[in-house]
Amino acid sequence: MGKILEKIGSMKELESVDLSRNHLSGEIPPSMSNLTFLSLLDLSYNNLSGRIPSSTQLQSFDALRYIGNPQLCGDPLPKSCTIEEQSLNKSPTGSVEDDSKNSNFYIGMGVGFATGFWAICGALFFNRTWRHAYFRFADEIRDWIYVTTMIKMNLLEKLRVCLSN
Repeated sequence: MGKILEKIGSMKELESVDLSRNHLSGEIPPSMSNLTFLSLLDLSYNNLSGRIPSSTQLQSFDALRYIGNPQLCGDPLPKSCTIEEQSLNKSPTGSVEDDSKNSNFYIGMGVGFATGFWAICGALFFNRTWRHAYFRFADEIRDWIYVTTMIKMNLLEKLRVCLSN
């Protein structure tokens, strides 16, 4: 059992790769998407897993070139990658740190939204001139939208009548 080397992508002028029935395991290296001259690829009947790297080159081959790898997913295979499969293929290291970063991000977003929302609402609530100016502006925008819509509808009606005659 072996793996496809990550350095395979550095062989940029490689035209043919047949690694079928070689008892390979692991993921297809993302660097394989750099093989732009590849006209033949066969990775069938190995023990490859994970998502097929995204590139127009690797997705252009027939699904039969990947057959026999039950843990492989993504285009051109009919099996799409689920979130569970993607998380299984990722290394478990750093996952707690990533969750912490995500939760801190969402907490910061919530605090920022609340601060901005109450700053604007508070300013409108306590400052009478700003409140009047804001609602005057909102009324003018509403009126402009209404007038523009009515003009367009009138033009469309005239066009419909003109075309029906």
